[in-house]
Amino acid sequence: MTDHKFLYSLGRLAIRAYARLLFRMDVEVQGDLPAGAKLFVCNHPSATDPFLVHLISVQQLSVLVTQSAFDFPLLGWYMRFAKQIPVRPGQGETALDDACRSIDAGRSIAIFTEGALSPQTGGFHPPRSGAARLALRAGIPVIPVGIYLPRERSHRIRSGLTGKPTEGYWYLRGPYGITLGRPMRFAGDAGDRPLVQAISQGIMECIQALALESERRVRGRSLLAVPD
Repeated sequence: MTDHKFLYSLGRLAIRAYARLLFRMDVEVQGDLPAGAKLFVCNHPSATDPFLVHLISVQQLSVLVTQSAFDFPLLGWYMRFAKQIPVRPGQGETALDDACRSIDAGRSIAIFTEGALSPQTGGFHPPRSGAARLALRAGIPVIPVGIYLPRERSHRIRSGLTGKPTEGYWYLRGPYGITLGRPMRFAGDAGDRPLVQAISQGIMECIQALALESERRVRGRSLLAVPD
């Protein structure tokens, strides 16, 4: 096992241990996942998502993450060494090129199609085009992923460790629901804007339905846990 794979495996074990200790994970897979590289396309209710999303794939997963996360000294070093992908402002195409290279190396990709944290008051941001363009460029199946967590339990955390102010809503413990939908496949020109827009919207509608399914399961289990 190469060094970066070994380090990735250690990090994933640490994430799994943390999740078992502090989260009530509820994961459902609605269809068989195809072999080989896949593109997991998710909504983004908290800054914790890029870590927990590694638990949905048995393969090594490269996640597209905002550049600011890589500015943290130790975390940034680990993420680079573990082959995560920075997304710099105004350089989304570079991130997609990096993702294509990761796919060529056999790794699956995860991308948060909203491009930012979901509104903390609820709902979703409109989808950005990166997931659709990557699916068309790479020709790999898309796995839509709907995440639910009670956003009122997220913690607003500010930090200056990177040398500039950063802020995020972190979800540190509690129920966390994930639903993986059936694979979606697309073909066409990644430069065809109407096609990309239609695919982006179709994936987002599926994610919204899956997030609602995750919410139903999580809320249902919470009601069952309430004593008479």
